[in-house]
Amino acid sequence: MEEQKRKWRRISKNSTDFSLINRLDDGCLMHIFSFLSPIPDRYNTALVCHRWRFLACHPRLWLRVDRAVKDLSQPGVYPNIEMAVSAARPGDTILIAAGGSHHVSNIQIEKPLCLIGAGESPDDTTLICSRSSDSALEFMSTCKLANLTVRTELGCCLLHRSGKLTIDGCILQCESNPLDHLSYAIISTAGAAEVIPSALKTCSNGVSVLKTRIEGGAKAVLTSGTLSLQRVRVIYTRTSLFFWFEVESSDKNTVQSASVELPIS
Repeated sequence: MEEQKRKWRRISKNSTDFSLINRLDDGCLMHIFSFLSPIPDRYNTALVCHRWRFLACHPRLWLRVDRAVKDLSQPGVYPNIEMAVSAARPGDTILIAAGGSHHVSNIQIEKPLCLIGAGESPDDTTLICSRSSDSALEFMSTCKLANLTVRTELGCCLLHRSGKLTIDGCILQCESNPLDHLSYAIISTAGAAEVIPSALKTCSNGVSVLKTRIEGGAKAVLTSGTLSLQRVRVIYTRTSLFFWFEVESSDKNTVQSASVELPIS
């Protein structure tokens, strides 16, 4: 009996805590949700109740890409990635719907954005780059890519021009073909840190790869600027290889541009 009383006290306390947070207005709750990581925390808050779902999925917090959308007047929802990137504001998160393939071609991203696949794994959300394209996505600002599969036949999956690019939990695939010596998972043409006179700030350039599968292609990463590959870690599993590495400015005064080949099966 005493154990049951303690259990009811815990339930009552949790219910009181939940009711107290619901006394906050929509603007305050949405501001709190904005500090949560999009996946999985902010996504999980949408499962609590109808009000939290409305606030957690509000276009102020992230934009959505859904190929099946027909009502283009629906705020924050776009039929393709290019439209979502164009409409996004600096700092926005774009959630890309799982299922099927999203076709991308030389999409330039010139503002800080976060692109995340909405599936349970990166295999659920695939971006396919057409054969005539240089790259699927071209980054010229600090951005993050997570939980996505990017596939290309020629050229490269990701082209890094400037800014800090983070690739977390993705799959980068270069399809096998007679011209696979022209394919690369990542190409970086960025140089060392840039000084912005107007803001008197230093803009660091680099690529961080975390727990990402890289398959096919001539090289996993090709650098043609002044950045070099550093701190490589590889974990072998039965079915694939997972990579962690950094592409950044070396401590040496002079860094030769280089192409780097990683052990890809």
